[in-house]
Amino acid sequence: MRVVVTGGAGFVGSNLVAGLVATGADVVVVDDFFTGTREALPDIEIVEGSVTDFSLMHRVCRRADMVFHAAARNIIVSTQNPWDDFRVNAGGTLNVLLAARDSNVQRVVYTSSCSVYGNKTRMPIVETDPVSLLTPYAASKFAGEAYCQAFYASYELPTTVVRYSNVYGPGQRPENPYCGVVSRFLSESMAGRPMRINGSGEQTRDYTYVGDIVEATIGTTAAPAGSVYNIATETETSVNELAALIGGPVEHVGLRDIDNVSRRSLSTGKIEWEIGWQPRIELAEGIELTRQWLAG
Repeated sequence: MRVVVTGGAGFVGSNLVAGLVATGADVVVVDDFFTGTREALPDIEIVEGSVTDFSLMHRVCRRADMVFHAAARNIIVSTQNPWDDFRVNAGGTLNVLLAARDSNVQRVVYTSSCSVYGNKTRMPIVETDPVSLLTPYAASKFAGEAYCQAFYASYELPTTVVRYSNVYGPGQRPENPYCGVVSRFLSESMAGRPMRINGSGEQTRDYTYVGDIVEATIGTTAAPAGSVYNIATETETSVNELAALIGGPVEHVGLRDIDNVSRRSLSTGKIEWEIGWQPRIELAEGIELTRQWLAG
């Protein structure tokens, strides 16, 4: 099985690559190294370039059996530069789908985000809940989802959409200015600095361990084509509770322009029912595994 992973040098992408290599897949990574690093990857074929390059994507996908499309500008960068966000997240996804269609790829798995749900009040959120696009990032990621649905309906290109929720774990480098809160809190705590909490800290998130994310994502390759799945834990944890689990002093600072969601917990009933996946790593264990990785 020859597999292309876009964004394969990033945090989630590199973990996904490791999981695919462990299955015996012949993996090719496409990455522009905007945030990813070569050091995160094993000895595999790496193509330096962007999903915005139409001819590059066609060339890379020509011999591919499957594509995992994880390349994206993250939410912080997207808010700062909505045009680049659209060019990479929406336009890049269209390029990937065109290349996959023209190459008769067996399936495209698109990594989307729980950001498309916006600020819901009823938990856990299910896949059929209406979207609420509060950021350019959410809009561009949902545009990618829409293209996946359209290519399946119009061209019979098998696609799967997975919506991730607050992924953390080994490989999430705290020196990356766009890293998630778990890695940042751990880095601050281990260095004896206060963990900086944006706002009151009562906002909740559904923190999902990267190993569980990888297992579920690979599992969706056998799911019905055209499906959309949440990948999460169905557990609400406030930022204050997260800081308490990590341990150490805290400092409350101002909210950021992306801090517009007060609660988050995603239902995993659909993916459990259809492919038999359930999260295995609880937050306390995942934090300890991440701490060990950061400690070297």
